[in-house]
Amino acid sequence: MTGEMFLQSLANGISLGSLYALIAIGYTMVYGILRLINFAHADLLMVAAYVAFYGMLVFTMPWWLSFLLAIVVTALLGVTIEKVAYRPLREAPRISVLISAIGVSFLLENLGIVAIGARPKSFPRPEEIVWNIKLGDISFLSLTIIIPLITIVLLVAVTYMVNKTKTGIAMRAVSRDFETASLMAVDVNKVVSTTFVVGSGLAAVGGIMWSLQYPQIDPLMGVFPGLKCFIAAVMGGIGSIPGAMLGGFVLGMGEVFLVALLPELSGYRDAFAFVILIFILLFKPTGILGENVVEKV
Repeated sequence: MTGEMFLQSLANGISLGSLYALIAIGYTMVYGILRLINFAHADLLMVAAYVAFYGMLVFTMPWWLSFLLAIVVTALLGVTIEKVAYRPLREAPRISVLISAIGVSFLLENLGIVAIGARPKSFPRPEEIVWNIKLGDISFLSLTIIIPLITIVLLVAVTYMVNKTKTGIAMRAVSRDFETASLMAVDVNKVVSTTFVVGSGLAAVGGIMWSLQYPQIDPLMGVFPGLKCFIAAVMGGIGSIPGAMLGGFVLGMGEVFLVALLPELSGYRDAFAFVILIFILLFKPTGILGENVVEKV
């Protein structure tokens, strides 16, 4: 591998890893509180992408206002899903909540197909935030710099919220024990709703950035990114916010360098993520930065 090829792959890997990390943080926040894998999280990417798309092209809104609207709508949808599909099953067996999450995911995907159509649409790229950068023989989009910066800023903000604010203290208390937290005057429902607002907002930002990086959207666009971001969260340690970011970067860099070093295996790029998941579950099921948690029956 030449030096130029290495730097080009490094830039691509950082960009892809940042996207995985951004979406994986939302997965791990919900799991950290509810011990629930929110499979609908991946489809919130799609919702955010379409809200931003129609905001810019149909309602001719400025790109920044469309993006803001997409984040707000997606956050509200996330809270609604929690109240309608998850909260009534909070005392039910875990398998019931898991089935509900899968059902919500299929519902969003099929509603998208029926209401919008399955044909892919081209996502507009605002010239103010997307342009080509050329450094010698290396060429990349401005998003290669913007996406990691946004991911780092959001990671710092979420980490500060969880560790330094009253809401974060309540989140950590609820993640340990619902009943004890409620006895200590913690509004469990409010904490869970706040978690879904933050997690869904992160999914919306991830969906917008994904659409800018890969400007083609369809109702099933969140399926594979969602699975890979779930793998990234498991790899880093599901429930650990820094672990989700680390797992996202490791997975993104691994995929890009696999294709760069072994181009004949490019068709197996998606399989690479699932192979990593199998090895993580076999040899370190808690993930890189995860900790052992005793599950309640």
